[in-house]
Amino acid sequence: MSGKATVAVVGVGIMGTAIATRLLETKHPVAVFDPDAAKTAALAAKGARVATHPADAAAASDFVITSLNSARIVRIAVFGKDGVAETGAAGKMLIDMSSIDPAATRAMASELREKTGMAWVDAPLSGGAPKALIGKLTVMAGGDAADVERARLVMDSLCANYSHMGPSGAGQTTKLVNQILCALSFQAVAEAVRLAEAGGVDAAKLPAALAGGRADSAILQEYGAKMARRDYTPTGSIVNMLKDLEGAQAFAAAERVPLPLTAAITDSIAYGTVPGPIASIRLFAVSIVSFVNELPIPSSSPATGNIAIGSIKALPTRCNTPNTRPLIQVSRPFAYTNFN
Repeated sequence: MSGKATVAVVGVGIMGTAIATRLLETKHPVAVFDPDAAKTAALAAKGARVATHPADAAAASDFVITSLNSARIVRIAVFGKDGVAETGAAGKMLIDMSSIDPAATRAMASELREKTGMAWVDAPLSGGAPKALIGKLTVMAGGDAADVERARLVMDSLCANYSHMGPSGAGQTTKLVNQILCALSFQAVAEAVRLAEAGGVDAAKLPAALAGGRADSAILQEYGAKMARRDYTPTGSIVNMLKDLEGAQAFAAAERVPLPLTAAITDSIAYGTVPGPIASIRLFAVSIVSFVNELPIPSSSPATGNIAIGSIKALPTRCNTPNTRPLIQVSRPFAYTNFN
């Protein structure tokens, strides 16, 4: 016996797999569940027990981590047939590391405690799979103070920065803030790279030149040079970022908080993820900034302003007029971070 808390991980996509792998490497007994048998088989080879359903995964576990794509899926995994709630009990804890709506989080946390006595901590993360694998995630937690502290029995194996942000839902609200800051930062860095190039500056030198100053950021350091050399290797899902930004806008609308820059970025990303000619980039990240002087206006489509980028067409913004460039143009698949 390891003496470590037993953990079930429900949902072993990119993030769930990284979380489960790290927990196994730090000697936690781990059970996993996912509808995709190939994903669970890979973790079984590392020592995880493969559960037949979420209730089975939770039955012998002190903690249940959910890493899922939406509040609807979390609800099914917890309260649906063979869900976590069927074997939930007082003394156990669900740690939801998904990025979902704060209000849905509060409702489900209350329902789980009422039905089973099981605690719920919302713990969305920043840092993606690479940071999870080395135990360096940033996690923003919401819930009762005692529950958030008890969750350290698991979180200390996964996190370098673990903060209690307030009651249930506060972690999810903080994640929305995180995503706004990330999206705006990507836009700012990409625009800065393009402006530097237009002025004859080697944009690859920007991260080192600005390091330590007020313009410095993790995104500048990680992606400035990649943007300068047009490294379009995708490292995450823009669809997840879009989901989070739309969630932030919905939350802000309910609270009557204007988010004009977030709205502009969200629209730009949405143009790159709609079905149609550019559907092939839906599971990849895209650069939402326009390298506007790199491509000629195609004369064949002056009315629509559609811009052909390689073999992909990018949709124009609402600001287009005939024979003019879009104000913000969705460009080629770009190397965003893992937005999970």
